[in-house]
Amino acid sequence: MIKTKSAADVAKKWAEVTPGRSAYYQAGASSAGPDWEKNTTDAALNFKAAVTAGNIDKLFAGGVKKAGAEKYARKVNEVGVARFGQGVTAGAGDYQTGMDPMLATIQGLTLQARQPRGNVANLQRVAQIADALHKKRLALRAAGA
Repeated sequence: MIKTKSAADVAKKWAEVTPGRSAYYQAGASSAGPDWEKNTTDAALNFKAAVTAGNIDKLFAGGVKKAGAEKYARKVNEVGVARFGQGVTAGAGDYQTGMDPMLATIQGLTLQARQPRGNVANLQRVAQIADALHKKRLALRAAGA
């Protein structure tokens, strides 16, 4: 039998020591972008195999159930709320970059004439926008785009 510390002791030490290692995290993670991009792109076939595996729905549902609603709510309250504003501020440039082509797509559309309120033909205007945005999203996500 192999003797180990208890999970409680290991978790306590991890929680006490790890937050002080942010400089190590920054040094390693800041320069890892090129490796992440190459390795992740190279893993596309593995990703496809994983998400199309015959039991992926059961594995996914099992992982969700294992984490559970309680953990979700706890993490929202303990972590998410405090980081929300900072994350929004940090993501403003990325948000703009992502929105630019979508707004340009919408601005480039000429919609069919609007009909009186309640006319089902007005839904086609929405469908025109949805279709154009879907095509733009697919074009932007295509490899090399």
